Amino acid sequence: MPPDLAGEEAHFRALESLYNSAPINDGFVSKLEIVEAGVARIRFDVEDRHFHAAGAAHGTLYFKMMDDAAFYACNSRVSDRFLLTTAFNLMFTKPLRPGPAIAEGCWISGKRRVLIGEARLIDSEGEEAARGTGTFMRSNIALAGLPGYRDS
Repeated sequence: MPPDLAGEEAHFRALESLYNSAPINDGFVSKLEIVEAGVARIRFDVEDRHFHAAGAAHGTLYFKMMDDAAFYACNSRVSDRFLLTTAFNLMFTKPLRPGPAIAEGCWISGKRRVLIGEARLIDSEGEEAARGTGTFMRSNIALAGLPGYRDS
């Protein structure tokens, strides 16, 4: 049976609301967009305050944005439970400098208990700065019970 488009769209917007409600995101200028089932995009600004001592973005910024993009791509395919990251492998390919960047995430496989997603970071010049793969497991936490998860 095909998914209920209205229900799917409501789920996507509720996940975007959940992202916005997370206190960790107060420290970043970022916006999540669930593009379609299994695809998420986070537009964010790389700022000097994210830098390590050598003048480029610290790895924590790479991890946070890529983990979130892959996570939300996978959670867009699960409408009842919050997923948990169980592992994330990351490859750095280019330093991120100040300016806009994008984390693109997509679901790769899995439907029931464990889902696999991948993500990549694109810098302001349109070049890939990193890529990674994560595994995400269904938790016992109901999405509907989370204060930030709401239909728009």
